[in-house]
Amino acid sequence: MPTALINDWVTIFVKLTLSALMGGVIGCNRYREHKPAGIRTHMLVSLGSTIFIMIPFENPHLITPSQVIQGVAQGIGFLGAGEIIQQFNENKTGEVKVKGLTSAAAIWVSAALGIAVGAGFYKIALVGLLFVILTLEFAKRLEN
Repeated sequence: MPTALINDWVTIFVKLTLSALMGGVIGCNRYREHKPAGIRTHMLVSLGSTIFIMIPFENPHLITPSQVIQGVAQGIGFLGAGEIIQQFNENKTGEVKVKGLTSAAAIWVSAALGIAVGAGFYKIALVGLLFVILTLEFAKRLEN
């Protein structure tokens, strides 16, 4: 097998592994908070985003990276809205109480990190993950 082909496979494996791990880290936080979108959801969102953004680099004539980013952001918006609606519908008392915004934002940022990894922006993804974890773990304490 030619070295370039082996490197392609290694790069694909590294990107998908890093993406899954990053999504899993965010999902672990959501799981510990007993949220419906947990480890698997965040891993799949991150992985899917990575795969989507890798496609234009394989075939630039098919679609541009900016089109992929727009499509992923829009699609993830619907997934996040579903998270908010699910949480909202659990309240049967008639009072308006919106829940699930942080979980929706976590799904959204999992997609963004997946895109960054898939596009090869590892430093942005890793620093972004650090800030996500700091936000999820410590900002809630400031709110309380």
